[in-house]
Amino acid sequence: MKWNSYTIHTTTAAEDLVVALLDELGIEGAMIENHVPLTAAEQGEMFIDFPPELGEDDGTSCVTFYLDADEADETRRQELLAKVMRGIEELRVFCDVGEGTITSAQTEDVDWINNWKNFFHPFYLDDILIKPTWEEIRPEDEGKVVIEIDPGISFGTGKHETTQLCIRQLRKYMKAGDRVLDVGCGSGILSIVALKLGAGSVVGTDIDEACLTSTYENFAVNHLARELGTFYCGNLIDDTGLQETVGEEAYEIVVANILADVIIPMAPVIPARMKKGGMFITSGIIDFKESAVVAALEQAGLEIVEINHQGEWVNVTARKN
Repeated sequence: MKWNSYTIHTTTAAEDLVVALLDELGIEGAMIENHVPLTAAEQGEMFIDFPPELGEDDGTSCVTFYLDADEADETRRQELLAKVMRGIEELRVFCDVGEGTITSAQTEDVDWINNWKNFFHPFYLDDILIKPTWEEIRPEDEGKVVIEIDPGISFGTGKHETTQLCIRQLRKYMKAGDRVLDVGCGSGILSIVALKLGAGSVVGTDIDEACLTSTYENFAVNHLARELGTFYCGNLIDDTGLQETVGEEAYEIVVANILADVIIPMAPVIPARMKKGGMFITSGIIDFKESAVVAALEQAGLEIVEINHQGEWVNVTARKN
């Protein structure tokens, strides 16, 4: 299938009204592009460690939407575009819509969700085999510790340096029967690894509801009982209800593969979740933010016991004394 993309050239002042117009006409999924820098709060919410370099904010904005390019729908499509143009002209009464023009292009129907699968193949992390769910286990891999993962729309195939750093630390510090808290669980890979390595149970949190679905699906393909893991949607940093729900002094291991700018404000609430002697294993830390994370963990009362590097990424492991 092919799609026609249409870009409305407008202003930042009008972009929200343009999106609302599209929504009223039944056009969903509009994409906004402008040169307005993200605030610090927005970067944190979106887990952006490196804000994009933007040109000078000139007040312009592009709002792009897509329509099916099927020739049979040409009449309906043209009628819909005419309504969009009329709506833009009507908006001029209320605000500066800028050019208010529409440009179009045609694109093939790209399967964004699944095309990346061409680049995810089985691999070993030390003696742990991590494989995608859609590939069979080879005879030579029988009897190995096998983690099967379908990340879906969440992050976590196990190939990223930060995930590997966390997995190695789980293997080093986790004991059989330990209770594990996985903060920012994503696809659930660290929870699954922990259980495969002998954890008694896991609790996980993530700000994205879709990650919880992905995690439970990956539990199923790894033949792990659903009741071995309990997962919640929420932000552990400031959600006191979630903090109470996951518990206090309840975990031998807390693992967080997130980002430095999330770990730092989260640091004060982590020790309360940990048992005495418990370990906090964290990564997602770019090397130039290592010292800031270390300082935050120490200020929270944790003892730094180990720092590891892989490429430009850092793991910090700390103990609650």
